[in-house]
Amino acid sequence: MKKLLTTLIASTLALAGAAIALPARAADKEIAVIVKTANSDFWQNVKKGANDGVAQLKGYTASFQGAASDTDLAGQVALVENAVNRKVAAIVLAPSDPDALIPAMKKAWEAKIPVILIDSAASEAGKNYYQSFLATDNQQAGELCAKALIDKIGTTGKIAIMSYTAGSGSEIGRVGGFRKYIETHSKLQILGPFYSNSQMGTALNQTTDVLAANPDLKGIFGANEPTAIGMGRALVQSGKAGKVAAIGFDGNGDLQGFVKDGTIEAIAVQSAYQMGSLGVQTAVEVLTGKKVPKFRDTGVVMVTKKNIDSAEAKNVLY
Repeated sequence: MKKLLTTLIASTLALAGAAIALPARAADKEIAVIVKTANSDFWQNVKKGANDGVAQLKGYTASFQGAASDTDLAGQVALVENAVNRKVAAIVLAPSDPDALIPAMKKAWEAKIPVILIDSAASEAGKNYYQSFLATDNQQAGELCAKALIDKIGTTGKIAIMSYTAGSGSEIGRVGGFRKYIETHSKLQILGPFYSNSQMGTALNQTTDVLAANPDLKGIFGANEPTAIGMGRALVQSGKAGKVAAIGFDGNGDLQGFVKDGTIEAIAVQSAYQMGSLGVQTAVEVLTGKKVPKFRDTGVVMVTKKNIDSAEAKNVLY
């Protein structure tokens, strides 16, 4: 009996030692990439960048999740809180709202999980809870879109802004920059913004209504991928393609087609791929004790029919 007890104790200690020696949980090396919604080519390109980026980072993995829609704030908060509870290594986050995600970001901060923001900013109240913000300078991008529209139609007449999610950090900068430039450099009358909540069908219907109610409309701006696609389709269906000058945002295949056939004059294209790739790389830099800048500009390229086949354009189109 004594011999049996001794054997059992030895076995128990051996098992305990084995447990201590087990590799760290998968989550310990997981970078959770959480975006506004997975339902667009833009965010899928972020995913591709994150996957390619993490492949260069020894031992780390990346997961990718998005809420049901841009307006599903509770869903996105739940995704962040779940990542914190899983004790992931870091979180790369594109917040759908500048304020709604701050409590969840604070939980990550309290758990010593670095947060890297991409695409959209958090409000000032969240500045201590993230380590770096990677995005297009949306105000500058909005200004470039406004300049392109003025260059096409002049400084008088009526234009419309087809926007996406009211209050989103990227929307505030992008549409704000567009509007301010128009108001400062022209006498154009602005209709809207009209909010599609990043639903292509909604943007199509809204644009159709705006075109019907304003036969004298000279220009129109679609401020993100699904909105710009809906805008382009409405222009085609209404027979206004090429007659109403249109500027879009983002660069998937649909929008490239609209540029090539003249439905849309130009598209401002962000480097979604770089947001994903640089996002995970920045997270690992923080984890390994390197100093990172509070803001990194991932750039924007104005793509037109003239330069759509250039190397610069091909580097950002998707």
